[in-house]
Amino acid sequence: MAAACSIFLISCSSKANNNGGDTSSAPPAKPFDPKALLAYDSKDASKSIDAVMQELHRTRGFNGNVLVAKHGKIIYEKAIGWADYLHRDSLKINSQFELASVSKTMTGTAILMLLEQGKLSLDDDVKKYFPDFPYDGVTIRLLLTHRSGMMNYVYFTDDLYRANHWDERKGITNADEMALIAKYKPNRFNKPDARFLYNNSNFMVLGSIIEKITGQSYADFMKEHIFIPSGMAHTAVYSKAVYSKIPVDVVGHDRGQWRYSVAQNFLDGPVGDKGIYSTVGDLYLFDRALRDGRLLKQATMDSAYVPRNPFIHGHFSYGYGWRIFEAPGKQVIYHTGWWHGFRHIYLRDIKDDITIVLLTNLSNGSLMKLDDLFKVTGMPLVRKSAYNGNGDTSDD
Repeated sequence: MAAACSIFLISCSSKANNNGGDTSSAPPAKPFDPKALLAYDSKDASKSIDAVMQELHRTRGFNGNVLVAKHGKIIYEKAIGWADYLHRDSLKINSQFELASVSKTMTGTAILMLLEQGKLSLDDDVKKYFPDFPYDGVTIRLLLTHRSGMMNYVYFTDDLYRANHWDERKGITNADEMALIAKYKPNRFNKPDARFLYNNSNFMVLGSIIEKITGQSYADFMKEHIFIPSGMAHTAVYSKAVYSKIPVDVVGHDRGQWRYSVAQNFLDGPVGDKGIYSTVGDLYLFDRALRDGRLLKQATMDSAYVPRNPFIHGHFSYGYGWRIFEAPGKQVIYHTGWWHGFRHIYLRDIKDDITIVLLTNLSNGSLMKLDDLFKVTGMPLVRKSAYNGNGDTSDD
């Protein structure tokens, strides 16, 4: 979500805006030291941020991990509360959370990598890769910007499983999901490029395209091309189609109550829209890798931050896999996540180099009360519709 383009965006060339810029490879200019970037001594923790987080925990029930960094240095990080309330396991700073829709930021990055490599065009139709895809006119660009008009595969597939009494314990793959869409041809919401409609289907299809183009699983491609180059040692893709039990210790708790712990099911199989598990530290490393040009060229990265939809409330838009907030002289690139008891917000103040990562596993609305945190860190107040963008909170 965004407002008028800032000076930062004006530097984008028209070629970058449309095609991601030059496709030649260029090594990053600076050395990249994940260990040094993650260095942190709790004795140096920001007292003002700690006061805000403790108050958020006490009055709003915040339960999760938090990291705040400014100008390339972590100034606060903490694990607060339970990883699994039933077993009274406490969170640790390297606890892995299901990132939910924060995964979309990395799927979008992977698509732009393939663009730079000349392996796709943003104007490619999905039918180029999946000839039996039932919708005409859906391009990669429209998927990246949530303008495809597709239905939400989560609801469509859930209805199918319930109606047919299929086994909900085994996860389905992206290929399975694409086959279901091809077979049943569910009605779409509207025609392509009619309007912005935030929808998990868009990034599930992008994950499927990544697999089709590369011949690799989404998990393997992301590990090789994003996680390892970024030093993200605690990040992986876990699909219920591969793992009978997802190998992490953090359990999602829904409806703001500990008794509603969420068990993974068949809908935890498709990836791209979700399915990445990570830590606050690794998300900070992803931020630094993007800023340092380790993953994409600057022109390509800039093109991802251009608002591609009309502004909502004058400040919010969506680029290529990123939500966008703009205020006078400010730009925050961010994404939210909400899935199976996990709820997150990942914010990157581009101009002032502030990064805030909040990963929670008790979905209770505590992340709707972050004004005090924004104030003490110097980040703009990203609040009005920050969580739903277009009212579709359940789709995040």
